[in-house]
Amino acid sequence: MPTATVAPPWTYTLQLPQDPRAPGVARHTLRQVLRMHGVPELIETAELLASELVTNAYQHSSGPYSLRMRDAGRGRVRLGVWDTDPRIPAPFRWSERAPAELAERGRGLYLVTLYAECWGAYPMRGGLPGQGGKLLWVECVAKPDCRSGDLP
Repeated sequence: MPTATVAPPWTYTLQLPQDPRAPGVARHTLRQVLRMHGVPELIETAELLASELVTNAYQHSSGPYSLRMRDAGRGRVRLGVWDTDPRIPAPFRWSERAPAELAERGRGLYLVTLYAECWGAYPMRGGLPGQGGKLLWVECVAKPDCRSGDLP
């Protein structure tokens, strides 16, 4: 009788301080996690998405924040970023308008809506200080590489 091995789903949470180097640490950690779990085809898109979400948390919250990476099955990864700022930014309020051509802000999270397979946001309300804030999440999936002939 043949045996089958099933890899259990995985989840990692990286706690990040309010430090300008933290987004780089998050990107590096994400790359390593995806390589270790055998999904290097997700690295480019997942890194872009995580970078924008983590940088947004660094710039718009005053406390620590975290990046959660989770296997979402079938070649997918879900990324979530929690921070202490309760305001949910425009692209996550389901307004899909592109930022104005000369806008100085808002382009990064708009990119997230273009590259993520799906996305969402949840306000987080807690009873103790530091437990509130928001959670922004995205999912990405490996796309076929049209250059190698893997057309959909």
